[in-house]
Amino acid sequence: MDWGGCSEVEVLHGKVSGRPILKGSRVTADFVLENYDEGYAPVEVEWMFRLCVGRVQAVIDYAEQSGASCRGSSA
Repeated sequence: MDWGGCSEVEVLHGKVSGRPILKGSRVTADFVLENYDEGYAPVEVEWMFRLCVGRVQAVIDYAEQSGASCRGSSA
């Protein structure tokens, strides 16, 4: 998935092998989405990885708007 348009995601070369991560963390955007797809609520993902629930929700919303496979979507 192209995370380039998500304001809560950044790519820092030399950090997490240059994969897209949530700003200020080492958690990949794809990992947040995978956990959500497995049935975890955004607040649970926030708690597990000590993230801001607003950032978690923004990543999920961006993925859903981009047509990525997310729980509850038709994709």
